[in-house]
Amino acid sequence: MPRIPRLKERYLTEVIPAMQREFGYQCVMQVPRLVKVAVNVGLGEALQNAKALDAATADIATITGQKPVTTRAKKSIATFRLRAGNPIGIKVTLRGKRMYDFLDRLFSVALPRVRDFRGVSPDSFDGRGNYTLAFREQLVWPEIDYDTIDKVRGMEITIVTTGNTDDEGRYLLRQMGMPFRGS
Repeated sequence: MPRIPRLKERYLTEVIPAMQREFGYQCVMQVPRLVKVAVNVGLGEALQNAKALDAATADIATITGQKPVTTRAKKSIATFRLRAGNPIGIKVTLRGKRMYDFLDRLFSVALPRVRDFRGVSPDSFDGRGNYTLAFREQLVWPEIDYDTIDKVRGMEITIVTTGNTDDEGRYLLRQMGMPFRGS
């Protein structure tokens, strides 16, 4: 029998009843849920250094357990010496079991390893219940070995929910274990 991720089990047993009480949902299907997690790394340096793309791809594949897709420039911008079609970043979209495992590691391992961590901002929602946070370095992940990286790179993580408001998304993520500041 396949293993149910710890975070999904928590969602099914604790979060759904708590949200039904808090927001007065009549049906289980009304309760907001996690849809996907998108991890994005911008690599402007890839224009001069082609190996930067390979190193970042290896790092993100190690962190997420999934091979990233290369993002390419849509327009040419002469001041940045950028041409349409040049590789300028990588991204990964996680769903299902990989998403829950990634979020579990994010909440319990990576965020507490951030220097001077006092919680993430509860204000980084987009108005539709989706949350975005950024890391300045990939070293907060225990899978990344300090000796093997060539350069410290940041990343952006977007957590997409089916919540209609920021309050629903905030409550869902808080119940799932997101360490918000001031809670």
